[in-house]
Amino acid sequence: MPPMASKALTSPFPPGGRLAGLDVLRGFDMFWILGMEAVGAALAKASNAPWAHFAASQLDHAPWAGFHFLDLVFPLFVFISGVSLVFSLDKSLAAGRPATLRKLLQRALLLYFLGLLCYGGIAKGLDGVRWLGVLQRLAICGLAGGLAYLYLTKRGRLLALCALLGGYWALLRFAPVPGFGPGDFAEGHNFANWIDAQYLGGFKWNGNHDPEGLLSTLPACATALLGVLAGDYLKHSPSPLWRQILGLAATGAALAALGWAWHPFFPVIKKIWTSSFVLVAGGYSLLLLALFLALVDGCKLRRGFAPFLWIGMNPITLYLSHKLVPYEEISLSLLGGPLAAACGPWGPLLLACGPVLLALALARFLYARNLFLRV
Repeated sequence: MPPMASKALTSPFPPGGRLAGLDVLRGFDMFWILGMEAVGAALAKASNAPWAHFAASQLDHAPWAGFHFLDLVFPLFVFISGVSLVFSLDKSLAAGRPATLRKLLQRALLLYFLGLLCYGGIAKGLDGVRWLGVLQRLAICGLAGGLAYLYLTKRGRLLALCALLGGYWALLRFAPVPGFGPGDFAEGHNFANWIDAQYLGGFKWNGNHDPEGLLSTLPACATALLGVLAGDYLKHSPSPLWRQILGLAATGAALAALGWAWHPFFPVIKKIWTSSFVLVAGGYSLLLLALFLALVDGCKLRRGFAPFLWIGMNPITLYLSHKLVPYEEISLSLLGGPLAAACGPWGPLLLACGPVLLALALARFLYARNLFLRV
């Protein structure tokens, strides 16, 4: 192993100046995207134990209203991107605001383009293009969060957050949908789905509407704004780390409680990113951020977190590999046949774990060689 790689693996955490807990949390979040949904489904088939079925349900999205663990993964990543923006933009602001804005726009365009490629680009013609997907939403939210950080004061960002959440609620509550009227939040009946059906071209994930649709991008930008506010607090607050951690945890608990209190009137629905969903997911994201900062940066309990760091330093690369590399076929070649058969009913679980382990091996390989895709 080259000397640089050896040093990276034996001392994986930065000595100072960077919040290692944030990188670890990013890796923890991305880990659940790398095939864990299939692992949950295989676990439920292999075991009839109640805990196995509960774990499998949490590793799948809620059908509509409600909240499962997997529903947190994407908003948590949008939130983390907002936190990270504060640290990256502060560095680039030394070169001036115009250069920083140019960098922000270039990053958004690159992410959007990669998102188009993930879903096949224009191979199926313009009608087959998924114009709004996961990376495209991440690009738009990152751009919105970055612009808010560059051009709005703290108060202005907070007002923008409230306007996005309140305005989205007002649209879905009072705008009439032909055939269903106003205030119907059921799938296909709500104003966000109707906007997609009328105005979003190309391929849509759920028939005539998309979980990353046009109107629901507005509250998703609010999730990024929550991250920007948290990042600004961490970067510029004079309070010591432990007081910041307590502040993040208290705010997270309050937001989650407020979101669930809103749920009976404006349901928590990930697929249209309701304002109550923003508060619940944002609250949980703040709690997780506080937890990882406490463990990794506060208590220095870093042994065992290195795999999450490997993933967290290359999240976009691993996400793209998950979309473009045939991990399932490779896993079947390595673990299928007699090996899977020897495991009996647990054979499918072994095969489902294969892609996750392969992605983790790729993350370690890239990290050991200091190969990072910076977007």
